[in-house]
Amino acid sequence: MITRQRLAAGVCALLAALTAGIAFPAGAVADETDQSAPKVELVLDVSGSMRTRDIDGGSRMAAAKQAFNEVLDATPEEVRLGIRTLGANYRGNDRKEGCKDTEQLYPVGPLNRTDAKTAVATLAPTGWTPIGPALLKAAGDLDGGTGTRRIVLISDGEDTCQPLDPCEVAREIAAKGIGLTIDTLGLVPDAKTRDQLSCIADATGGTYTDVRHKEELSDRVGDLVERAADPVVTPVATEGADRCEKAPELKSGLYTDRLEFGRQRWYKVSVDPGKELRAAVSVADDRAVNPDYGVLLRAVTVHGREIVRGEAAGTGRTDAVSTGLRYPKQDADDDTASAETVCLQLTTSFSAAAGVKTSPGLPLELTVDVVDGPSGHHDVAAFGLGRGWWLLGLLVLAGFLAGLLWGWLSRWRVAVWRTN
Repeated sequence: MITRQRLAAGVCALLAALTAGIAFPAGAVADETDQSAPKVELVLDVSGSMRTRDIDGGSRMAAAKQAFNEVLDATPEEVRLGIRTLGANYRGNDRKEGCKDTEQLYPVGPLNRTDAKTAVATLAPTGWTPIGPALLKAAGDLDGGTGTRRIVLISDGEDTCQPLDPCEVAREIAAKGIGLTIDTLGLVPDAKTRDQLSCIADATGGTYTDVRHKEELSDRVGDLVERAADPVVTPVATEGADRCEKAPELKSGLYTDRLEFGRQRWYKVSVDPGKELRAAVSVADDRAVNPDYGVLLRAVTVHGREIVRGEAAGTGRTDAVSTGLRYPKQDADDDTASAETVCLQLTTSFSAAAGVKTSPGLPLELTVDVVDGPSGHHDVAAFGLGRGWWLLGLLVLAGFLAGLLWGWLSRWRVAVWRTN
């Protein structure tokens, strides 16, 4: 009897060990998946000034809550999202205590939309504005993992907890080299608030956006959360020259640079016969700029002759403006033809708003791609209209026949009138 009990116990232990052995790798794979998941923490200012009613007739707090609810509904499943507040609890006048007032409202992890919305619904404008301490805590909340990490800070005022300068805090976070980006949004900001939030974003390569309407807030926060789920492509820093002769030669890839107000940037790309150059640029207005601006990207020869251009205009409704171009180089008749050096000239018409710093320049991203060229006259890049030529020819023929018919009918009516 004892032998049978021992045998049964041994079999159970063996089955348990096998089960654990099978389950453990699956758990490890799940952990690895979690480690690579993108992480975002929304940091919301809940200080007393958020009671102000100047966003579409409602309070700033109401606009933030609406934006959070919409963003929580649209958050991609793969994003690990958390929420942190600043100034949400302490109502007193003790500055030392007020500057400790930051807490994680919802932990960074798989999103339970009901729980997150319930937590946001309980918020009421309360205390101080400890932006620096909140950023330090938020960076700790996002610690670990290999995926993208992003803090989205929404505030309506300056930090009230100096000398812990939030700009210095952002620089300290960037200096750690952990790849954490801080994007900032200013709710109906004044000049000082705009400068401080812009400085925070600049320090980590993030963006700053003025927000004056509820829809703008919802759209911008949603875009930033979705951006965290995009595949990570690390851009290469480059520095364009003031003329083509000194310009850096770029290969296919993604590049970043800074463009000073009123200046041009030049780059070079080598295009072989039978290849096509595709280039696109995005310039971010990461600080307050005057409305009505434009971006011009030109492809020119080394002798200055323009080949093709792309241009776009903005009115201040977005925080970036983009344009692009395509240049297919015809295949040579013989094998002795060499590659052509194409110069890319970037020009903008941004101007800084009054009192806004113009240095460093505006951040830009330049995408360069050299691909196989058009194959035959059916390619749109070869003839511009592509198969649209058939439609154009048909329209011309139809117009010609309609003209003949109308002329014949007119002459017939005149002849009948004269006869009568």
